[in-house]
Amino acid sequence: MAERLDVDLGDRAYPIFVGEDLLTDTTRFAPYIDGQQVFVVTSEIVAPLYLDALRDTLSGFDLDVCIISDGERNKTLATYLKVIDELMTRRHNRTTTLVALGGGVVGDITGFVAATYQRGVAFLQVPTTLLAQVDSSVGGKTGVNHPGGKNMIGAFHQPRCVVADTSVLGSLPRREYLAGIAEIIKYGVIRDAEFFAWLEANLAVLLDQQPAALVYAIGRSCAIKAEIVQADEREAGERAVLNFGHSFGHALEALTRYETYLHGEAVAIGMVMAADLSVRAGWMSRVDARRIRDLIEAAGLPVRVAGDIATEQMLQTMGMDKKVVDGKLRLVLSRAIGCAEVTDEVAESMLRATLGSGDSLCG
Repeated sequence: MAERLDVDLGDRAYPIFVGEDLLTDTTRFAPYIDGQQVFVVTSEIVAPLYLDALRDTLSGFDLDVCIISDGERNKTLATYLKVIDELMTRRHNRTTTLVALGGGVVGDITGFVAATYQRGVAFLQVPTTLLAQVDSSVGGKTGVNHPGGKNMIGAFHQPRCVVADTSVLGSLPRREYLAGIAEIIKYGVIRDAEFFAWLEANLAVLLDQQPAALVYAIGRSCAIKAEIVQADEREAGERAVLNFGHSFGHALEALTRYETYLHGEAVAIGMVMAADLSVRAGWMSRVDARRIRDLIEAAGLPVRVAGDIATEQMLQTMGMDKKVVDGKLRLVLSRAIGCAEVTDEVAESMLRATLGSGDSLCG
């Protein structure tokens, strides 16, 4: 039995299905495909595991497949053009439906292709990583990276539906699974203190991938994101709180050429930095900041940068972030667990102290 959540965006509304064995359930797919043509984009890692099952589920459609290389280093315009070329070679028209079968990179690229191919076609999200199930598959952000910054090229384009099959998470490498836990923790920090407390009490069963805990954690995370997206679809204001830890995390990813940290790992470090800065700014108590750091660390995620990255490098890279408005860096800080806000009023001296501190105020 699947849990269903709905993202209410008027004529762009769509459901999110969360549960076991959904990949083989045609009722989660067929109602959201208008035409006969279906184009699946997947990765070299995911295709051997789940492509055949999806082919069987979509056997009533004319289906083509494009397999791309996974990983942030391949989230580029070159990969985007490869998918466009395949669509054109296979003569897909404006009634085609794209299906993103994979993690966040596959989902972001597929969504961007769907947003731009023949000025926009439909697509479905079938996320196969925990991080994608709770974050990138929901909300309609699509795009690719530029050498100067992450996700600098893209568009907002909502999927027709999201199918989050928890059964596929058993094949995830442990490190990938833990990276998804980071985004789950983020939702508790920014919006739901009770959910954060549940994570503290139930982390062991979540790390053990017990089905009921997984469905609850994914469902609650998606529900929080859906509430925020409904209020601010194009990130004019409130939606920016979803970026808690991300300004720091994106800079870390870029400065390490997407080779050192998984996205969730970089966000984990970024959340500790954001909590540290929240304390320095007088927003958050040290007790709450310590709880955030302790939960991240208990989840087996990094809480500090490995090696040396100069403060000036971080500042410069963060200055290229999409969250810079009119020359001011907007950061997401927390007043308390369950409450986050966007601000551009943090003193540079405090930011420098956080970036250069070997003695975090979260410890």
